Amino acid sequence: MDDKTLERIARMERALDRSTAATAALGRALDEMEALREEMTALFHYYGSEDWFADRELTLPPGTKAGVLSEDLVYDEITAARDEALRMLSLATEILRDRL
Repeated sequence: MDDKTLERIARMERALDRSTAATAALGRALDEMEALREEMTALFHYYGSEDWFADRELTLPPGTKAGVLSEDLVYDEITAARDEALRMLSLATEILRDRL
């Protein structure tokens, strides 16, 4: 067995280790997103609703966290979630094409 063969095996072993860790991390992230799905949907429907507009008119106690009432934060999250979903779809399509 030559050095080239051993290096190839070592390189593929590193790829396996990295792939295994990334797949496990992705699974955990997807589990978290699935668990948040209803909450995210409620948030996205709240944004721009009558309740949202009414809540924006309230005088909140000092120190109350209310980024949800801002013009941009929820919109940015909606856009980010959509972009990441499209990215997942694109990557999943590439993986399925390459491996099956």
